[in-house]
Amino acid sequence: MASRGGPSRRVPESDAAITYVQCDGLAVMKIVKHCHEESCSNMEVAQGALLGLVVENRLEITNCFPFPKHDEAMDEEEYQLDMMRRLRRVNVDHFHVGWYQSADVGNFLSQSLLESQYHYQTSIEESVVVIYDTKKSARGFLTLKAYRLTPQAIAMYKENDYTPEALRNLKIGYESLFVEVPIVIRNSPLTNIMMSELSEMIPEEEGSKFLDLGTASVLEGQLRSLMERVDELNQEAIKFNRYQQLVVRQQQDKHRWLLKRAQENAARAAKDEAPLPEEDVNKLFKPHPVPPRLNPMIVAGQINTYSQHISQFCSQSLAKLYLTQALQNAKEGKQNN
Repeated sequence: MASRGGPSRRVPESDAAITYVQCDGLAVMKIVKHCHEESCSNMEVAQGALLGLVVENRLEITNCFPFPKHDEAMDEEEYQLDMMRRLRRVNVDHFHVGWYQSADVGNFLSQSLLESQYHYQTSIEESVVVIYDTKKSARGFLTLKAYRLTPQAIAMYKENDYTPEALRNLKIGYESLFVEVPIVIRNSPLTNIMMSELSEMIPEEEGSKFLDLGTASVLEGQLRSLMERVDELNQEAIKFNRYQQLVVRQQQDKHRWLLKRAQENAARAAKDEAPLPEEDVNKLFKPHPVPPRLNPMIVAGQINTYSQHISQFCSQSLAKLYLTQALQNAKEGKQNN
């Protein structure tokens, strides 16, 4: 995955307050092309670098290039530096401002993505990760979103402690791992004119398929993915419950041992004998390792994402069904008259 942090380039804290992302149409087309090529050829996750600059409170993405396929003979960091040097020679924005990745129905949240964005954001303060949803975009809904890690998530990775106590102290959950940054697509005036002319050239019957009712396969795929994540979260819950049972059993054993030792010392004191030597209880009863809670938190975030997509998709499908039923009833009424 994209564990590349790019060349280290710190910016002042005031410059890092990004309120929105402005992405050029050229960069968007490159991202779309790369992600769909990877999705159609080998179903791998497409990743690449974003180039641009920071202007006041906005991050401008003006260009991008894909990361190379996994090749042991190629140095990925050297490849990125070489690409940026070549772009600089032709007077193209070459500052590294983040990276992009393809996703499947919004399912982008993963441990590798968190780790990659942490490395980016700690080395390039203003960097973002742009997520492009290939499947949703293929159905006609361009889905391009930009995210940044929250301060709590960065603090969690710095401490490298994913125990329940640490996460509770940081007040962090799956809903507070990322913050979404609004993204705006910018085109030149000539491009806007050309798009307006092309839209007028499209026949009406080819641009009005708004009542497509073939939703069963899409909904089935989303529900299957949701079931897999629920099963995974259930397995994580079983592991944590088993850990809690072991801790309770160990506490009971420790309490019984201390009570027995106190009774033995009381009996020896009654016989004017020296008490038994003190022993370290923690050495006798070694604490069980706490299972990390990062993966369950990520799975819970994935379940929340799938649930939101299914809810939105079902609402749209239900509206289409009611609208189609009304049109069908109106058509039948006309025929009867």
